[in-house]
Amino acid sequence: MKVTKVTSIPVRTGSFGGFYVRVDTDAGIYGLGEGLMILAGQAIAKAVEHLSELVVGEDPFSTERLWQHMFRRTFFPAQGVYACAVSAIDIALWDIKGKALGLPVHVLLGGPVRDKVVCYPHCQAPSTDELIANCVDHVERGWKFVRWGQPDNDGRHGATAGVLDPSRAVAVAEEQMARVREAIGPDVNIAFDVHTRLDMAHAANLCRRVERYNPFFIEDPLRAENPASYRTLARQVNVPIAAGEQWSNKWQFREVIEDETISYARIDLCGVGGITEGAKITHWAETHYIDIAPHNPLGPVSAAAGVALCMASSNVGVLEMPRAPGTYDTDLFPVQVGFDDGYAFSEGRPGLGVDIDMEVAEAKVWAPTGFYPHLTRSDGGLTNW
Repeated sequence: MKVTKVTSIPVRTGSFGGFYVRVDTDAGIYGLGEGLMILAGQAIAKAVEHLSELVVGEDPFSTERLWQHMFRRTFFPAQGVYACAVSAIDIALWDIKGKALGLPVHVLLGGPVRDKVVCYPHCQAPSTDELIANCVDHVERGWKFVRWGQPDNDGRHGATAGVLDPSRAVAVAEEQMARVREAIGPDVNIAFDVHTRLDMAHAANLCRRVERYNPFFIEDPLRAENPASYRTLARQVNVPIAAGEQWSNKWQFREVIEDETISYARIDLCGVGGITEGAKITHWAETHYIDIAPHNPLGPVSAAAGVALCMASSNVGVLEMPRAPGTYDTDLFPVQVGFDDGYAFSEGRPGLGVDIDMEVAEAKVWAPTGFYPHLTRSDGGLTNW
């Protein structure tokens, strides 16, 4: 069996759309992958087109060899946009292998170590009162976690957020966590995402102030460019730290794993180099008793890849799952992974267990462009979204 074609499928769905890749073979079997950094989709598509020169004509079962070539053959390591392209192609190759063998991908990764994977949803809302109602609603629907992000000065999160002055925003975040904890009780887990919006001093202050509310983790309390800074933060706080969604390969995870300065590795299979690289980071983290909490803010292919990795890995904390699979994009992806009572699971279908309707995809194709929202401080300075 040989790869015959690699096709980028950027589609307009939801807030920002999705970037998918289809890899076809001469056996009539195709695989699906997904890439991170959606709004850079036109650049990723060019990277996919470039990397396809290394993949077309090759055996899709040779995932390790093809990963090495895609990552290294440009001489400069494949990071950022190129890492998204590598990831999407690699995930699709694993999907092909599973379909060709008649086995789910998690079986190829070693077989199931659990029956299902606990997930957390996105609960952010335009105001604190709406946030609390949203969290309570998710708990009543069976979710075992709630999650939202660092608010701005007025308690808003997401595209509606505006001005974020760290001292004020930290106080608002503490108030929100106190009210959410009171509303959902002691047994539901809280995941709180700073989203790289704070500096060292304010991140440490936030972690100390919310410790009493027993968060499951504080995610991305610092920006991602300098992993060594997590060593400084870890010395100052007593809450579990999660980080890694912006890192493109195992080398960027090296320091925080070896120094044990994070508790949860936020591996994004659609940006870190796919299942091939994500599994390596997972097993490496296991040697340091660090659990994974895969970053998965994307679509059904990303969700299925995350479920496959978590089903086959012993060191799993929780899987991000913004919305329950099977409740969104069902016209585009009529076949998705299973979900019930806050848990996702494989239903035993070969490969990733998802499928795409190409006619719908073609009707939704778009040219990704633009930038994510951003926050400012009162003086007009830029703050990460």
